[in-house]
Amino acid sequence: MDGRWRGYVWVTTPGGRRTRKYVRGDTRADVVTQLTKISAASAIAPVAVGSPTVEQYFRGWLEDVVRPTLAPTTVLNYDLFIRLYIVPSLGRKHLDRLSLRDVQTWVNKLRITCQCCAQGKDERREKKRCCSAGKCCQQFPKDWTVRQAWAVLRAGLAQAVREEMITRNVAGMVRMPVPRSEKQTVWSVDDVRTFLEASLSSRDSFHAAYVLMLVLGLRRGELLGLAWEDVDLERGEARIRWQIQRISGQLTRRRTKTASSEAVLPLPDICIDALKAHRAMTNRWKLKAGEAWHDTDLVFTTKFGLPIDPRNFNRSFKKRTESSGVPVIPVHSTRRTCASLLVELGVHPRVAMAIMRHSQISVTMNIYSQVASSSAREALANLGSRLAEGGHS
Repeated sequence: MDGRWRGYVWVTTPGGRRTRKYVRGDTRADVVTQLTKISAASAIAPVAVGSPTVEQYFRGWLEDVVRPTLAPTTVLNYDLFIRLYIVPSLGRKHLDRLSLRDVQTWVNKLRITCQCCAQGKDERREKKRCCSAGKCCQQFPKDWTVRQAWAVLRAGLAQAVREEMITRNVAGMVRMPVPRSEKQTVWSVDDVRTFLEASLSSRDSFHAAYVLMLVLGLRRGELLGLAWEDVDLERGEARIRWQIQRISGQLTRRRTKTASSEAVLPLPDICIDALKAHRAMTNRWKLKAGEAWHDTDLVFTTKFGLPIDPRNFNRSFKKRTESSGVPVIPVHSTRRTCASLLVELGVHPRVAMAIMRHSQISVTMNIYSQVASSSAREALANLGSRLAEGGHS
């Protein structure tokens, strides 16, 4: 016994059979409250007796709650964590029998389980390299991966509580420390200038894309989803509201993830000049392609007017970075580079938040706390000078 209260009430199942419906609770009052609700519900309609397994419930939750309400990429992430991390260890347990100890044991075990072994990665290879060859590669999940898997479990159980299928969210009772974020490498002003000069001198077809990404802090999907109808070169404005993503193997153009991501951004002269040159180049491509041209109205396309695959853009960016002689950073770090440069210029956090279109000021302040601004350097330099003067007096 787990020390909890237990009780039952007679109900009629959807199949017309009279049987007992058992419930558990931390206190006698909890059990009485649950039994009263079930008894009232049974007087109106048949009541299902059996509790689904964790796998059954989470599959239903994914399809009925997550998929209709969240972004496709988020749905794919939820599916991945359910399929690879939650179901293998907890899937067979009945939802109402899942305990705090079960979740804590699962979290502890997940941290020290090689995912190459658990997911059979090496086993699926034609030529075995590690785990299936008797040499475990010890591919343990990162702290953030463990936390995200726990967060998905907690979210699903929270819905089960709302649906009154369970009385408490045992995942929410597990203490999960927030992992420390690794400091990302960002470019300096000189690095950005060197990179853009290299892409311009080599006539890189993505030069304008690099300019917008670094000056405006656009996300990769927003950059590739930008259409000419949303660009006004005369007024010097660009409306950000669409993004290109690869979802289930298909390129999809959809609205930005949140309302805060949509904005009208002013275009500095460097952006306007780059876009004008890019439009001229696109027109040349269109004439050369003739009937093979696809009129998508996207700003950045292939030489036949088709959308750019985000993965191909990543490859082009990495290749250009390596040839430019600047530190190699991933595409998503260019957005942080833009924010860091705003810090260096002494831009107020609220202004930077509007430019970067952060949904919360805490995201902006996190960047400001990690980058030493010119004003902070000056303040500390002054403090150091005053202390030095005091020490020599």
